[in-house]
Amino acid sequence: MIAALKIEIFIPTSQSLKDKRRVVNRIKGRLRSRFNISVAETGGNDKWQRAELTLALASNSKNHLEKEIQNVRIAMDNICLGYAEILSETLDFF
Repeated sequence: MIAALKIEIFIPTSQSLKDKRRVVNRIKGRLRSRFNISVAETGGNDKWQRAELTLALASNSKNHLEKEIQNVRIAMDNICLGYAEILSETLDFF
């Protein structure tokens, strides 16, 4: 089973694509190092203050995936604190 979590973030301090890339890469790096997940920027590539990240996790148990997603959400809140705001989240299971 696979879980895909799509998160849209707002980066209020970003004044350029370079500023945005710095924040997005920081978030992606911290999530990858803390969890065994795939993270990609899947939207908002041309916008300075918005980004869409998609995270993918795989497991043989939906229960395990739900617990991991909850841990990822908590970590995301902590990582984004002071840098970005989470605007929306969408979770799908395949």
